[in-house]
Amino acid sequence: MKILGIDTSTKACSAALFDGNTPVCEYIINDKKTHSQKLMPIIEKMLEMSDISIEDIDAIAVSVGPGSFTGLRIGMATAKAIAHVNNIPVISVDSLETIAYNIEPTDRKICAILDAQRTHVYTANYSYDGNTLRADTEISVRDIDELLSEIGNSGDEYIIAGEAVYKYFDRISEYKNIKPASPANCISKASGVCTGALIKYEKGEEIHTCYDIAPVYIRKSQAEVQYEEKMKKLKASSEK
Repeated sequence: MKILGIDTSTKACSAALFDGNTPVCEYIINDKKTHSQKLMPIIEKMLEMSDISIEDIDAIAVSVGPGSFTGLRIGMATAKAIAHVNNIPVISVDSLETIAYNIEPTDRKICAILDAQRTHVYTANYSYDGNTLRADTEISVRDIDELLSEIGNSGDEYIIAGEAVYKYFDRISEYKNIKPASPANCISKASGVCTGALIKYEKGEEIHTCYDIAPVYIRKSQAEVQYEEKMKKLKASSEK
């Protein structure tokens, strides 16, 4: 089974190709170019280098969020388009689980974090049962200091991973039981999307068509929040 994985949930844009459990190729670009500029060219280049055509792909795996609103829409639209043209399923994997798959099996608990702005992060905790990754908490939005205090005083050993790690590195370093993952393991990678998708496919979970798959935003965008605040002020002034 050949799976094309896509992750555009963060600043990094990534695509990967797996043949069963075997990684065939992966491209990651972590620069200032927009995902709309990067995604299709790296998919085309990856398929060319792997000598595989788009018609050979059996399923698309895509990170559905949370993360960058614009990035998620670009990845989702691309996944839907390829799935529609080739009449193949789309398997959804959340972006925090994707990050957790960057970490090899360990006795430490794993805390995945992505920037949610205003000192908040998207987060979820994971742990390994042997070689099986398990989610210990639901995805939530937390204040970074509250989160670090909670896991830092939990008595458990943690690895913390994700794009937000180096934004809050100094705060994380205050806790001896929290070990930051390496920079390479803090980047969201499509290989993690493929890994999660294969497991879900075998279980018959999170398998969608191009019509019913949807992003997971968790919270409203900053533009939506600002619009609602503006409308509340306008309503209040009109009622005076």
